[in-house]
Amino acid sequence: MSMQTIQYTGYSDLTLVADIGGDKHNPPVILLHGGGQTRHSWRRLGRTLIDSGYQVINLDMRGHGDSAYSLEGDYSLDAFIEDLKAVVNTLDHPPVLIGASLGGAVSLLACGESLALCARALILVDVVPRMSLQGVDNIRQFMASTLIGFTTLEEAASAIAKYSPVRTKPASTEGLLKVLKLRADGRYYWHWDPAFLNDESRSVSAPFTHRMETAASAIGIPTLLIRGAESDVVTQDGAQSLLNLIPHAQLQDVSGAGHMVGGDKNDPFNQVILNFLATALPALGER
Repeated sequence: MSMQTIQYTGYSDLTLVADIGGDKHNPPVILLHGGGQTRHSWRRLGRTLIDSGYQVINLDMRGHGDSAYSLEGDYSLDAFIEDLKAVVNTLDHPPVLIGASLGGAVSLLACGESLALCARALILVDVVPRMSLQGVDNIRQFMASTLIGFTTLEEAASAIAKYSPVRTKPASTEGLLKVLKLRADGRYYWHWDPAFLNDESRSVSAPFTHRMETAASAIGIPTLLIRGAESDVVTQDGAQSLLNLIPHAQLQDVSGAGHMVGGDKNDPFNQVILNFLATALPALGER
């Protein structure tokens, strides 16, 4: 089934772009990518969910992909949360939230802090309140080091392969055109606002961890944590700390995957999600 590109109005009237597909009467699933990614990172999962009987809203978060950049440089957690609420408020039924890294943190906080946001289930992809400082710093260093762009798509592919050695390097670089854009200077740049790196509210610090833990302790809906077994961001201890806060949550490690779980091992990742939803949600015919 084909997907349609639509727009939402987010926090401070910022325009958000999403691909939406599937029967609108089916259970809705909102996909929230990680920082520095775009909605295209969920492309295969989105189609799999649609084929399995779900409605999918695959969102470009503010400052990423085709969504607008914040003129004020507001990439705070609160801004992302308000954007998510704006999308949820357009739905007739509570959604499942699937969030990777930043998208997972936003989903967790939105569910745990707000009675106004009602979700049916929560899937967190390689994100917990107590993340490895070194792993998070590795991500920031990689993002900052590539702000100057790339001369060719092959150069970009090599940089990604060096950062994520567990991922198989694709035979073609054409897929990178979904996350890179060619500018007038002839170089390819990531499809996200460099100002995104400036916000300190998302830094892994004591206030961030406390906020995440407080939100996690309030989660009562079915919850799944998917961890890349080779992740340098979410350790086994970090995963257990989340399970202590959400005793009913499930944990699934994906063998051979790092922090970018879906991109590293897409088919096993998708199957883990389908299996969880099949048991966590009522029959598709029930609303």
